[in-house]
Amino acid sequence: LFIRFPQQSGLYEYKVFGGLADVPPKLCADVYMDLDFRKEWDQYVKELYEETYDGEKVIYWEVKYPFPLSNRDYVYIRECREMDVDGRKIWVVLAKSVAVPQCPEKPGIIRVKSYKQNVVIESDGKAGCKVYMYYFDNPGGMIPSWLVNWASKSGVPAFLKDIQKACLNYSKRT
Repeated sequence: LFIRFPQQSGLYEYKVFGGLADVPPKLCADVYMDLDFRKEWDQYVKELYEETYDGEKVIYWEVKYPFPLSNRDYVYIRECREMDVDGRKIWVVLAKSVAVPQCPEKPGIIRVKSYKQNVVIESDGKAGCKVYMYYFDNPGGMIPSWLVNWASKSGVPAFLKDIQKACLNYSKRT
């Protein structure tokens, strides 16, 4: 896990490099893209769905924040591409926030207007996969330092463990 704190913005950027030894890359990509399944395994999801507005698929995601903080919500687009690079299969997921009038801000929830996430998943050469993730958002409001510290030291690494467990459960469902 690499965390960068650019002084000019005062916001954190996260870069995660991890491996999931027993999860094939296609399975990892499928689980990552499955919004309905994410509602089952991600304890921080309050609401999550995809709608089409003006011909574009848009995702709405409300994230539970610990009391007494307000929940955050995201409106974003994402795309997943399976690529072949010199014989290596690589899945690339790009996501970024968008503003759409059909998804207005809700009272009591802080809209994250600046969000970007890039994920790359590829084989580890054995039975598992390697995952690279870049993540940035501006959560708005005043986020206490204890929560920022928790996210950087525990929350982001825990996400890899959660998705690994979800992948193993996903393969049992299909």
